[in-house]
Amino acid sequence: MKKILIVRFKQIGDSLLATPICESLRKTYPNARIDYVVYDHIAPLFESHPAIDNVISITKEERKNPLKYVAKVWKVTREKYDIIIDIMSTPKSELFTLFGRSAEYRIGRWKPKRGYTYTHSVKEPKVSRDKVDKFLHMLKPLEETGIDIKYDTTYRVVLTDNEKDMMKDRVLEAGVNFNKPIFAFAINSRRPEKMWNPEKMKKLIITILEKYDAQGIFYYSPTEKEYAKNMHKELGMRSDIFSNITTKSIRELAMLLSNCDMFIGNEGGPRHIAQSLDIPSFAIFSLGAEKKEWLSNANDRHLGIEANDIIKELNIDTPKNSKDKYELITPERVLPIIDEMIDKYVKKNKS
Repeated sequence: MKKILIVRFKQIGDSLLATPICESLRKTYPNARIDYVVYDHIAPLFESHPAIDNVISITKEERKNPLKYVAKVWKVTREKYDIIIDIMSTPKSELFTLFGRSAEYRIGRWKPKRGYTYTHSVKEPKVSRDKVDKFLHMLKPLEETGIDIKYDTTYRVVLTDNEKDMMKDRVLEAGVNFNKPIFAFAINSRRPEKMWNPEKMKKLIITILEKYDAQGIFYYSPTEKEYAKNMHKELGMRSDIFSNITTKSIRELAMLLSNCDMFIGNEGGPRHIAQSLDIPSFAIFSLGAEKKEWLSNANDRHLGIEANDIIKELNIDTPKNSKDKYELITPERVLPIIDEMIDKYVKKNKS
């Protein structure tokens, strides 16, 4: 039995979009043991994942304490893996290939004056479809040695029916009516620069709720709770908005999103979770997040908008000021796309 270790301890989106490597390796080596290294707060997302046998968590304490981190890496690599893929490719993550030198394949990203512990350093492809395509490029060294890699671009979060039902009960208890459309609104972001203009967001939310006699859920992490509550107040504590549904973990957030009809709002990790659950999603991309890269596996159920879309559509010069560029995205530009998605994927479910 082959043992495979994949290292991708970063944030939600990166960790989810890297799992097609796990999916591809599962199809290539059906009987292999595949272990996935991620941060502890993200690890619950990958429970029960068919392509992952063991989720290895790097705790906050291990991240901060070099000695504890080294001890953790040493312990993990005692498993004597056959293949180690270091997607992170940082001095810190490279310890996995340093301590796992018995692995036949030690693959990492090519970087100047780095990667001495790798057997194969992979240069970033000059042309790629999206972030998933870039990650899958890390499997090229295996393919080049004659291995028939069965590529799979799927990324998913797998929940049990019991988990979905448990959260549905909590949502019902909060007062949500499942006979009406339910929208999860991403009003906030872990990074402030990724947040769309709050006034425009509020206008968009009100328009959607009133037009479709719908309900909105403001989800939040502990650090985002105050912002969500304040926006609810600014919207007059509307009874069709729910900011009273708490989630205790990233997996519970996935359970909550699985009970919604559509995800709308700022691009970020939660939107990737929605897409991983195949909940229709529409993302507003900030200037620092390229839509082509981060809207991986884009299709009619999962769309987004960025300022460059409007510049291209209107054939106008790019504003010199970044704020002015971001302001090109307006509710009026966004709504027709969302309307079409609702008509196609939400109304049908409620009919």
